[in-house]
Amino acid sequence: MFIEKDIQQIKERGSDLSVVEEQVRYFENGFPFLQLSKAATVGDGIIRLTEDEIAQVISEFDKSAADGEIALLKFVPASGAATRMFKSLFGFLQEDKKDKSVEEFFTKLKDFAFYEDLKTCLAADGLDITSVDEKTIASYFLTSKGLGYGELPKGLLKFHNYPERSRTPLEEHLVEGAKYANAGSNVQIHFTVSPEHRDKFEKLVVEVLPSYQTQYGVRYIVSFSEQKSATDTIAVNLDNTPFREKDDSLLFRPAGHGALLDNLGQLDADIIFIKNIDNVVPDRIKGETITYKKALAGTVLKYQKKIFAYLDQLASGADAALLAELDGFFRNELCVVPPAGFESWGDDEKKAYFIGKLDRPLRACGMVKNQGEPGGGPFWAENADGSSSLQIVESAQVDVDNADQNSIFKNSTHFNPVDLVCAVKNKKGELYDLKKFRDPLTGFITGKSKDGKELKAQELPGLWNGSMADWNTLFVEVPLITFNPVKTVNDLLREQHQ
Repeated sequence: MFIEKDIQQIKERGSDLSVVEEQVRYFENGFPFLQLSKAATVGDGIIRLTEDEIAQVISEFDKSAADGEIALLKFVPASGAATRMFKSLFGFLQEDKKDKSVEEFFTKLKDFAFYEDLKTCLAADGLDITSVDEKTIASYFLTSKGLGYGELPKGLLKFHNYPERSRTPLEEHLVEGAKYANAGSNVQIHFTVSPEHRDKFEKLVVEVLPSYQTQYGVRYIVSFSEQKSATDTIAVNLDNTPFREKDDSLLFRPAGHGALLDNLGQLDADIIFIKNIDNVVPDRIKGETITYKKALAGTVLKYQKKIFAYLDQLASGADAALLAELDGFFRNELCVVPPAGFESWGDDEKKAYFIGKLDRPLRACGMVKNQGEPGGGPFWAENADGSSSLQIVESAQVDVDNADQNSIFKNSTHFNPVDLVCAVKNKKGELYDLKKFRDPLTGFITGKSKDGKELKAQELPGLWNGSMADWNTLFVEVPLITFNPVKTVNDLLREQHQ
């Protein structure tokens, strides 16, 4: 299948031939559907914290953070381009298509945080924003003639107006970080960015960091990484043979957010907050986001303490009482149902099973009530070892042609807005090798095209889906106000972003 120059190309990308051959086999055989047992609901897989419980876990978290007992880090995937935000505007500019969203954009232009910047761009060329035609405004807004927003990532766009200055999502994450990822006045934030925009991110950080450090009395430690080319997956033709470029080289494509598992696995922190770049709000409504981020972190610390205590007990021995207690803890709190026949296992087998299940990365995932938004939902699902556990499941992982599975999937009451808090170190304080806890059979295959030719592309198991399939998982209900993504430019006109 691969000739010598292909093998050389694979090596130069930092990948491994056996990995690429395995990707081709996934194209040939497909990925199996995940078997859903039932939807996770409040009281049956989803934790609803009381006000007293929230106060208690936040208090413990704040104490640990203030004392410097734990290292905190905020991880923000920020490489996504903003092109989709402006689909309708590009249609207007390039094909003269004008729908209601385009009309709203121009009618409410002054309400956007980037208005003054756009006005200045036009004025630099002797143009008055109040008198030029809409095509000119769209051109100066989207292209490098002006702001170039159609060519930038979301993280660098002006989202929110403030008296002192307008803020980008990157800046909003800096502010959020000072509020809940603050350990002894140190705030670590890591952004994953695309190579072509990294210098722009770094330039903005250098520009704004001093004022935010002064304003919030913290020291920021901001770092960046890029999705590694070695994580790209090979593309194939419709007959599953390698797709070749015009120069006969192999085509590799970015493998989705699951490729960021490599980036996440290299970050040294006790608690890592994960949140998408575009899910930010102005200061006036940040309160609940901060409260529930701390509550998620406090919940992780609470359960981590329990898990480490059980590991200590198991290291000293395991009597019938402890094994029975652990069985209840797994079923009722970690929501892990052991494989069939577990009751008949010997004590040593049960002990080994519990140790293996306890000694894993831990995450708490915020779940908001389902409002019809796309995204992964919370379910009890069957695992390869015969157990069942909590999983975040995307529609592509479900056999919707199976009436029972489709019914379970549609009965989901909540979904995950990419709101996670993770503990990635073991009892000794050593980082887990996160790749060992990924389910490789939860990838995706999609149809794409290149140079007019159809092809099949492959995504790695999603970062918060299959890449964390074998983590200990807690689902915690959080308010809908904590989820305010910006999918189109006009979303910035919603009350939550004004």
